Amino acid sequence: MTARLRISVKVLVWAACLSPILYLARGWLIDELTANPIDYLTDTLGESALVLLLASLAMTPIRIVVGVSWPIHFRRLLGLFAFFYVCLHFSMWILVDHFFNWGQMLEDIVKRPYITVGMTALTLLAPLAATSTKAMIRRLGGARWRLLHKLAYVVAGLAVLHFLWLAKAGVRDPYVYAGVLALLLGIRFWDWSRRRMARLRPALAGEPVTPPLGQERAGGRASAPPMLDRSKR
Repeated sequence: MTARLRISVKVLVWAACLSPILYLARGWLIDELTANPIDYLTDTLGESALVLLLASLAMTPIRIVVGVSWPIHFRRLLGLFAFFYVCLHFSMWILVDHFFNWGQMLEDIVKRPYITVGMTALTLLAPLAATSTKAMIRRLGGARWRLLHKLAYVVAGLAVLHFLWLAKAGVRDPYVYAGVLALLLGIRFWDWSRRRMARLRPALAGEPVTPPLGQERAGGRASAPPMLDRSKR
């Protein structure tokens, strides 16, 4: 991909990520936010967050299936915008629905399962957003950072469940999102199984397995392998 095309794609991604908030701002200015604007704002912000979260999780499956790697560079941007819209979504609940009535909010979290699930998703998403910078990747190390960010699939599952429990009868969108998440998880599981079988195939076929780098035999016993920097793998 050329530098000019990369910039053009980045502009389009930024425009797509900002379009929900711009659409809502326009609707607010011209008074076109339906008869219940608060619910409409809250629902639109939450659904936008879910769409962006699923889009960020789709970048790796796209690389696995299509073999195109450049979309992976937008995964972090999409994830951060998802966190942005989640924060706005919960801000509506805190500021408008309860106006900082912490006791009432805590009671809702305990008594209403869909709020419990949604708040759990926000809590898990916060450290992922906080550790999205290159400095935090270096500080945590690549292996630990990747392990932590696998929570994104847990967050997506909780977000879909939150949406399913909120949906009214006859609304199909939550089931579409659940299907998309199941597809993304299925692709990741298929890729993991395929790579695992590729590693095990030599042993299953009775072929000699090459010992790890640095492992040598001395006096019939294997010497300890050197310490490796797993973050560079």
